[in-house]
Amino acid sequence: MEPTAKSSGPYVPAETQLTEITVRALVLGGILSIVMGAANTYLGLYAGMTVSASIPAAVISMAILRGLLRRGSILENNIVQTMASTGESLAAGVIFTVPALVMVGAWQEFEFWPTTLITMLGGLLGIVFMVPMRRALIVDRPDLIYPEGVACSEVLIVGEEQGEGIRAIVLGVAIGGLFKFLINGFQIIQGTVEGAIARGRSVLYAGADMSVALLAVGYIVDLQIALLITFGGAIGWLVALPILGGFEGGVPLDHAWELWESKVRYLGVGAMLTGGLHSIWQVRGGIVAGITGLKGVRSGSEGPELRTERNLPLPALLLVFIGTTIATFFFYDYLVGNLGIAAITALLMVLTSFLFVAVATYIAGLVGSSNSPVSGMTICALLIAAAVLLALGIKGDVAILATLGIAGVVCCATCTAGDIAQDLKTGLLVGATPAKQQATEIIGAVIPAFFFAPILTLLHGAYGIGTGEPGSLRAPQAALFASLTEGFFGDGTLEWKLILVGVGIGIALVILNRILIARGSSLRTHVMPVAVGIYLPLSLDIPILIGGLLRHFMRRAKENDDGSSSHDHGVLFGSGLIAGEALMGIGLAIPISLQVALPMTFPSLASWLPLTSLLIFGVVVWMYRNIARG
Repeated sequence: MEPTAKSSGPYVPAETQLTEITVRALVLGGILSIVMGAANTYLGLYAGMTVSASIPAAVISMAILRGLLRRGSILENNIVQTMASTGESLAAGVIFTVPALVMVGAWQEFEFWPTTLITMLGGLLGIVFMVPMRRALIVDRPDLIYPEGVACSEVLIVGEEQGEGIRAIVLGVAIGGLFKFLINGFQIIQGTVEGAIARGRSVLYAGADMSVALLAVGYIVDLQIALLITFGGAIGWLVALPILGGFEGGVPLDHAWELWESKVRYLGVGAMLTGGLHSIWQVRGGIVAGITGLKGVRSGSEGPELRTERNLPLPALLLVFIGTTIATFFFYDYLVGNLGIAAITALLMVLTSFLFVAVATYIAGLVGSSNSPVSGMTICALLIAAAVLLALGIKGDVAILATLGIAGVVCCATCTAGDIAQDLKTGLLVGATPAKQQATEIIGAVIPAFFFAPILTLLHGAYGIGTGEPGSLRAPQAALFASLTEGFFGDGTLEWKLILVGVGIGIALVILNRILIARGSSLRTHVMPVAVGIYLPLSLDIPILIGGLLRHFMRRAKENDDGSSSHDHGVLFGSGLIAGEALMGIGLAIPISLQVALPMTFPSLASWLPLTSLLIFGVVVWMYRNIARG
């Protein structure tokens, strides 16, 4: 019987030589890295979260290379998904921090070279710091499962049967794109169905976004995470909002949004801070083991070694590290215009990046990249940078630029490291050559970096990023980081009491989680999903919850379902929905930016928009159910 990802050895034995890096793989991987990066940029600005591109990229690669071209190997497909997922991971780092520079007024627009360098330098540092830990944290740690990496290896192995699942992705892209066009093109679907009523000085809010992308997010992250996100939304919108009150007349809905913007979301800041610190403490032993294991890393010049154990030589990684660090120093000097501050900033960036790359890699092995507390770790990095700069007496716009510059690079490095760890786990299981994967990861960090500034500029011109206007992209994490830096160095204020209450909520969740573990319960109260739910608009949580419920009931309906997302066409269909809605959103941004009118096609339906929106959304849910059933 042929080995599989679940057997003791890799699918392709170390002694077998298969083509991995080819021109067609590099071209396809580069294109997918840009497309997936663009899709995740839109999704992250809209919903404050991103999803892994490894599985859909693997399926698309197999469909093109094996299905259409009748060529290619499993290892060549692995190279394609590696490049695509590297580009996708950069999107998370970009949208969490870079828009904050525009929100605080430090930039008037998304400057091309600074945005490109933040993205590229952070991605390269994530690779350089993570690769030497491969043996210590991936090869020698079977207890770290790297769930997305295992799932992707299963997809690649099943894909040897010629592109299974491509129809689900294509159909998802078509439906997701059409749905988005009905919102912003024909305008016969309302983006958000919501309302609020006043009771005394309190306001009660209810609403739901009509987004098939968010429906897919809920399906992909599964019910438990979707419930935790919704629980966080309930804390913020159904408990904190009425308690804070303050309504003195006017439009209740406007007051609800203003109160969330100015106060409620700071509860999420505190909870996120707790989640980030707890995560670091929880994995301290694994991080130390990973770092001390670096002394066993081979440089590639100490004698022959198996193909499947060959990393990029340490001198090559060191060269990339030195070049990246020097470039970062000059970039920060350009950003803040002060050599001393640039030196301090570059040093802080290197130290915090190394720490959080180790944390992100370890956590990715425990719970997966999608559940990694990147926001919490970035907040920690931001607070460390702010504390050092304040201690040195550095304030004003220079401090804001330096702080967000550090946070941006660290966030890109952290996001990239977690995703790369999953890719290297996939490579370990399918029998890839690590050095070849790592080389293409470097390419995958460079190519899409040049596209994020134009994409952000296009989306900002069309919809507005963080403006708070109806239909704008809220960019919740970036808005959060903008508020924090303005509170430290600008004219903004920080709601410290609410932040401390959020810290208390996070601590309570940690304690409850430990109690559940001690009692052997399958339930968990992870801090980060709850914190995300608190600072996200409640309307975003509802479609995520529906998606999670759909996944749960579909799994129960399939008696032979093993729970692996690689065999679930609902995951592939959902990935298509996300890509379709996101890419249509970017496509529609072009005429909107050019001020080309997109009038409502059926103005007589205006009064029926909430009802028609719910009905059409319900039809998509029904379709999702049927496709997921297979």
